Amino acid sequence: MKVDQPLFFDVMSYANQADRDVIRMVSGNPDWEPPEALREGIRQYADQDADTFQYAPSVGLPRLREQIAKYHNVSEDRVIITNGAGQANYLAMSIALDHTPSGEVFAPDPGYPYYQKRTPVLGGTLKKLTLDTDGAPDINQLQQTVSEETAAIILNSPNNPTGKVYTAETVKKIVELAEQNDVFVISDEVYHQFDYSGQFTSVLEFESSHGIITNSFSKSLAITGFRVGYSILPEPLVEEARARNMLINVSVNRPGQAAVSHALNATDEAYFESNKHQLRERVDTFVSVLEEYGVQCVRPEGGFYVRVYPENLGGTLENAKLMIDSAGVAGMPSTAFGDDVDDWFRFALTTDRISDAAHRLGEYFVD
Repeated sequence: MKVDQPLFFDVMSYANQADRDVIRMVSGNPDWEPPEALREGIRQYADQDADTFQYAPSVGLPRLREQIAKYHNVSEDRVIITNGAGQANYLAMSIALDHTPSGEVFAPDPGYPYYQKRTPVLGGTLKKLTLDTDGAPDINQLQQTVSEETAAIILNSPNNPTGKVYTAETVKKIVELAEQNDVFVISDEVYHQFDYSGQFTSVLEFESSHGIITNSFSKSLAITGFRVGYSILPEPLVEEARARNMLINVSVNRPGQAAVSHALNATDEAYFESNKHQLRERVDTFVSVLEEYGVQCVRPEGGFYVRVYPENLGGTLENAKLMIDSAGVAGMPSTAFGDDVDDWFRFALTTDRISDAAHRLGEYFVD
């Protein structure tokens, strides 16, 4: 089957080739520093014996798995270290589609395009998990369409691209629906430490045998290149997941795991709170400036991203390129996140040029 690459690459490539200064707000690559203990962990690892440079256990280093298990209050046996959250999602989706071959996968729409594109690659049938105007999953739609043909429901909270943080009631209803229909809930919680609403609720809180959690340290520790993520699975799936993970991935970056483990042990909560505070300030600045120009924005409840609705400028790849040429700001068009949305752009607040970007956009949108 032919697989098209996500529009991210088209926008980033166009921005890189531009003949002018471009503020890049396309990707969720943190622009802040990882904790110093992360660098310290790498330095210490480099001085260890050569045998530590060999394959890590396929499920991950025991110490890191223990730390993750303690943080989430689960058994260490349920934790598998993965090559970022991307591979954790791939693993979870492959398990769900093995239990229901050729089954339906409900992915958020609009939503992170990798869910949508991975589904047919894994032999599944993509179904839209419709989001309401507020960005929350449409529970009524799910109740009417989930069936014995359904393999999985994918949740992502805080959500990329909408910034919505799902309420405990919403998550509970979806978990209950999944249990009633023998469907897996795959909950991508990679932005959980960037919750501004105070209402983030993990699927883990409902202790469901149908809930699979995926996460990573890419965002929280600002190390997207390390590719250290994890999955937390229900006990009945652990053995199968371990075997499948070994076949998919063999093992994960051992120095990266060791450095993450050291950083978690030596980094206090102030580091994480500082980064969240910085992002929240960026949200306030970006939205406030654009609103001064009369441009409609959606203030996120969590995550890195702001949706902007300019008048008379559809959220298409063509207009994203025009925006780069005319305003010198690169953002993602809404068509990258779903086929039925074409009236907004998503901007990643992972740059220290937030005010400059907002003024450039404001002048461009109202011109």
